[in-house]
Amino acid sequence: MATGGRNTTFSIIGSDVVITGNIAASVDLHVDGQVEGDLTCAALVQGEGSRITGAITAESARLAGRVEGSINAKLLVVERSARITGDVSYDNLTIEPGAQVDGRFTQRDKATDLHLVTDNMDHSVAG
Repeated sequence: MATGGRNTTFSIIGSDVVITGNIAASVDLHVDGQVEGDLTCAALVQGEGSRITGAITAESARLAGRVEGSINAKLLVVERSARITGDVSYDNLTIEPGAQVDGRFTQRDKATDLHLVTDNMDHSVAG
């Protein structure tokens, strides 16, 4: 476990680590390795070379690697390097150009906005 600049606590799963089993963390989690199991945490940051096989539940998630499983997050950012196979449930969603998602999208709160990012331009669409 480490502490960030704002005195927040987070855990890191390094690129050389493979975890088989479910993970539940009350802190923020940074995953660069592989997780084979369900993952629940406050905020998730997934590195480009990582793989998560299982359901993800988080208040916020920034995904850049491979995910095979469902995703449930209030705030979800899918980076251009992300490759997701599974259904996505969100309140606020940003998908960068080049990201690949194979699954269904379900907006949890109909009053939130959808943000489409294209070449440094943010196009907001009221939900």
